[in-house]
Amino acid sequence: MKKLLFCCLLFLTGCSMFVAKPDVVVKDVNLVDLDAGGVGIEFYLAVTNPNAFDLKLLGYSYDLKVMAVPLSKGGSRERVDFPAKSTTDVRLPVRIAYRDMLEIIKRQPDPNSIPYQLKAGFDLDTPVGNLAVPIEKTGTYAIPEGYRPSFYLGQISGFLGGLKK
Repeated sequence: MKKLLFCCLLFLTGCSMFVAKPDVVVKDVNLVDLDAGGVGIEFYLAVTNPNAFDLKLLGYSYDLKVMAVPLSKGGSRERVDFPAKSTTDVRLPVRIAYRDMLEIIKRQPDPNSIPYQLKAGFDLDTPVGNLAVPIEKTGTYAIPEGYRPSFYLGQISGFLGGLKK
């Protein structure tokens, strides 16, 4: 009876008992696209697989909040290999519509330190089955000078000043 109970417990805990979860670090956050529809941001993640075997990313989902305001949700069924005992860089692209950014702009954030919270989930393929790995990262983002409203206002002011001469 004890052996059966142990086998059931082992089965219920699944592969999480045999697979160490990868360590995920946000290396960088970059603004990569700015167009009429919104802003494209990429989170550059370093994923370290501590296991003696390879893991495969089958897909991911994410939820991004900036200044505690929900801004973007999404995901992808992208496949990435995480070799054993090594670190792999992964890009997580996020698209934010301008209408969703209005609440952030209303709060007049410090452009050098805008807090964000990224919650993500990695769906991994392991030698003992699939594993869902939750990831939660917080940090701050500095808007590059060339994308700040003050930069554009200065450009317009300089242009108008040149017209008066």
